[in-house]
Amino acid sequence: MPANARARWPHLLARVKPKDRNELVILVSGIVVLLLLVIVSKLASEVLSGETQQFDKQILVALRDPANPSQPIGPNWMLGVAFDITALGSPTVLTLTVLAVGGFLLLQGMWRTALFVSLASLGGWFLNSALKQLFQRPRPDVVPHLRDVMSLSFPSGHAMTSAVVYLTLGALTMRIAERRLTKFYCMAVAVLATVLVGATRIYLGVHYPTDVIAGWLIGLSWALLCWIVERSLERRAGLKRERVEAG
Repeated sequence: MPANARARWPHLLARVKPKDRNELVILVSGIVVLLLLVIVSKLASEVLSGETQQFDKQILVALRDPANPSQPIGPNWMLGVAFDITALGSPTVLTLTVLAVGGFLLLQGMWRTALFVSLASLGGWFLNSALKQLFQRPRPDVVPHLRDVMSLSFPSGHAMTSAVVYLTLGALTMRIAERRLTKFYCMAVAVLATVLVGATRIYLGVHYPTDVIAGWLIGLSWALLCWIVERSLERRAGLKRERVEAG
């Protein structure tokens, strides 16, 4: 390698090398988003080609009584619990949650953060509607539905929008929380709520497992992308500065 070319390498590396830990986290998060999108693209391709149909049917059938497909496995109270949990991912509950959190942030003087939460949530809902229309996958007819549904199946709207809203709020509360254990608790609750909502959609027979998996992955990608944007903006006029102004 010529001497002048070797001399350029340190300067080139200095330009692309993250300047601090915040930039490194953003860079790694961006790579994760790209990997998630690749996985989603592969999954969507297999769904459209019908390669996942056998897997989807086996899971749905396994969750029902072989003698009575309209009866889910498990104790009688589990169905009521599934109805309650799945409601946490409904448009009504998620909208009320976003409005409640947004109102709290506005009262705290954190209008930038309130706007971020609102835009991230609205963007997730619009993205979900667009993807449903794009893929046009009908709802599963393998087992009787235990919940009335009207929209298309892929991706699962409950799973995706729950991931968007709850993971965005989880990331937000992690930034506000001071203690490490509290940060872990905030994100753990957000992840648990997201997982449970998606699982109930399969249990109720209104979504194929791949619908829910895609919803989780896309929702996570969107929430992570919004988080990257928020972290980038924070370097100029973000959460920490806003907290000082609000305080």
